[in-house]
Amino acid sequence: MNSESSGGKLERFFNGKGFYIVLFLCAATIGVSAWLMAAGGGRMEEATEVLGESLETKPAETVIIPPRPTALPMPTLIPTPTPAEAEAPADGSVEVFSEAAAPVYMWPLAGEIARGFSNETLHYDETLQDWRVHGGIDILAPIGTPVCAAHAGTVERVYEDDLLGTVVVIDHGDGVKTSYANLESAAVEPGFWVSVGAAIGTVGHTALAETAQEPHLHFAVTVNGEPADPTAYLPA
Repeated sequence: MNSESSGGKLERFFNGKGFYIVLFLCAATIGVSAWLMAAGGGRMEEATEVLGESLETKPAETVIIPPRPTALPMPTLIPTPTPAEAEAPADGSVEVFSEAAAPVYMWPLAGEIARGFSNETLHYDETLQDWRVHGGIDILAPIGTPVCAAHAGTVERVYEDDLLGTVVVIDHGDGVKTSYANLESAAVEPGFWVSVGAAIGTVGHTALAETAQEPHLHFAVTVNGEPADPTAYLPA
């Protein structure tokens, strides 16, 4: 009884105004859904456009990873030598230089030069009465005047020469030798070491090639066997 009454009432409601109410509600639901979809779609498109612009305008950042530094060997530091170390010999010995150690030549005696050195120009020889060169210098001095070594060295020879008389030859090293001729006598022997200024003999008159001259010392210098001007080695 009750079920039939309820079914009749529902049927009368849909046949009357209820049909239009339901239709209105369905249309409203569809409109709201469409509006929400349209609004959401616009926002999605706007978001897509903004995202696309940002992707196009902002270039991709390149990340550069620097290489790892390579460890280089440290240079060897060499200390700068002091002037004393720079001049020191490699064997550790110390060589002292002074004016006293420098080569020193002195006049073998004091006197006037009567005849100079002329190894290329010929001069007239009064004793031999001919023209010849003169490989030394003649220093005037009385007979018996002491003659000294002009430089330190080793006595190489003491001999009698047919033309120059008694002669003493001293080797000074480096190819330099001095000779003292026309001596009266010699005070040294071969092999003797003489210092500069040491007495080696006395002035004589024994040189047959120079007997026409006054007593004198014939002093000569040779370098590697070649005559050299003695005045180039003696102090002015």
